[in-house]
Amino acid sequence: MAVRIDRWLWAARFFKTRGLATEKVIAGHVQLNGESVKPSRQVECGDQLTILRDKETFIIKITALAEKRGSATVAQTLYEESEESLKARESERERRRLDAASAPKKHPDKKARRQIIRFVRKGD
Repeated sequence: MAVRIDRWLWAARFFKTRGLATEKVIAGHVQLNGESVKPSRQVECGDQLTILRDKETFIIKITALAEKRGSATVAQTLYEESEESLKARESERERRRLDAASAPKKHPDKKARRQIIRFVRKGD
């Protein structure tokens, strides 16, 4: 038995709607065994998918097939995520958290802007 890739992505809860899953496959955000595919491509157990979703990359191996969307616990049994993928996503999430923490809390006021302009002009 084989299932369309867009339907499987929707059933495995990688995308909220099947239409969104189709759009992402067409846009090239989903690769099957290292190749870009069309939404109608059939997937089977053992296939490897690379999924780019928002700022995260998932590298998974399909372990079960489903045409209907079930609960989140059932969806998690449809695939196995590789260790490298888990570590890379965690490190990227931590990096984004640190970047957000180091960002200034507010914009410079008028006085601070003038000081910045004076400083920059001295360097020229």
